[in-house]
Amino acid sequence: MTVSGRIALDPFGADIRAERARLRALGPVVPVELPGGIPAWAPTGYDTLRELILNPRVSKDARTHWRLWSEVGEHPSWGWILGWVGVVNMLSTYGPDHARLRKLVAPSFTSRRTEAMRPRVEAITAELLDALAAAGAGGQVVDVRQEFAYPLPMRMICELFGVPRELREDTAHLIAAIMDTSDPGPEHAEFVQRQIATVLGSLVAHKRDRPGDDMTTELIRVRDEDGDRLGDEELLHTLLLVIGAGFETTVNLIGNAVVALLTHPGRQAAVCGGTSGAGRGGGESGTTGWGGVVDETLRVHPSIASLPLRFAVEELTVGGVTIPAGDAIVTTYAAAGLDPAHYGDDADVFDATRGADDHLAFGIGVHRCIGAPLARLEALTALPALFGRFPDLRLAVDPGELRQVPSFIAFGWQEVPVRLGV
Repeated sequence: MTVSGRIALDPFGADIRAERARLRALGPVVPVELPGGIPAWAPTGYDTLRELILNPRVSKDARTHWRLWSEVGEHPSWGWILGWVGVVNMLSTYGPDHARLRKLVAPSFTSRRTEAMRPRVEAITAELLDALAAAGAGGQVVDVRQEFAYPLPMRMICELFGVPRELREDTAHLIAAIMDTSDPGPEHAEFVQRQIATVLGSLVAHKRDRPGDDMTTELIRVRDEDGDRLGDEELLHTLLLVIGAGFETTVNLIGNAVVALLTHPGRQAAVCGGTSGAGRGGGESGTTGWGGVVDETLRVHPSIASLPLRFAVEELTVGGVTIPAGDAIVTTYAAAGLDPAHYGDDADVFDATRGADDHLAFGIGVHRCIGAPLARLEALTALPALFGRFPDLRLAVDPGELRQVPSFIAFGWQEVPVRLGV
């Protein structure tokens, strides 16, 4: 395949599903431009993406393997990418460095540790549902994203990492700014870099003065007592990754699932009634259905649509397309989940009985999301509790009026206005 032109991805992500369908029609791997004009390759199908993710000749280390790394500073509109590939954490390292950084964080996200968080997740969920009921009393419209889907994972990750209340709003703004790809200008990029140092630096300083039983304190201990394992920069960037990924993606997961069910009332009735038993990953009556809802939401509407960036360590040929050594590759979860070659002709249809637990939304291989068990726990607690408390929940706007967050990376809604029906 000859590169005769690149398809510019919409930096606002206004219609990610339609964009991915257009790319798929062009071939298995398509040359694209990310916001600001950054060249990359986009796999358009499930098998192609899976092959690239698992290929040991594909790296996530921009400093070592991206041939354009030295040119980033020459392009003011490329600065936004530094929040993704210019940091040093599990997301942007390769080989032994990645294994070392992952090993430091992984113990906090084991299934056993996650299960121990269940009572706290349930307590926060109940508290938020009470507040939601009060806000939506008398038929008032309430934003279920802002009032429910957002605060649950935000509070959980902040408690896990000991983020004090006075830093939580700034932390949320930092993560939102990194996800926002609608403005690739240098001012936005400079703001993000300043906030990483200011906000996360303040968190580290706070926990040094007031250590506690939290993950930030543990990472500081590793840095101070065994400094050759975790550098100062690695400490800040690891906090950036794990705190950001620990709530932003789950906000979208819960919000996307709510919208999916409210726009598919037949599916909603089956799941809420406990009659949907074909989905995998559950247990008792009704639980299987909710597990299917979570997996199908992650397949059809993954919280991360496209993740920058990976890099060809050497020349690769995938799906008959040659990717030169040093070229960038964007990880296209939204395209993979809707691939009819893998999921059938109805791949674009939300069906919680599909049993699509092979989706790639949490990644696969050595970079699989370590927070997946916590995300599932939160979603599988929040969703049945929400629909159980408000069985007549309904959207307060036409689905066509819902607005995607301004990002080609994040896949979610800016607001989810509803009426509770109570």
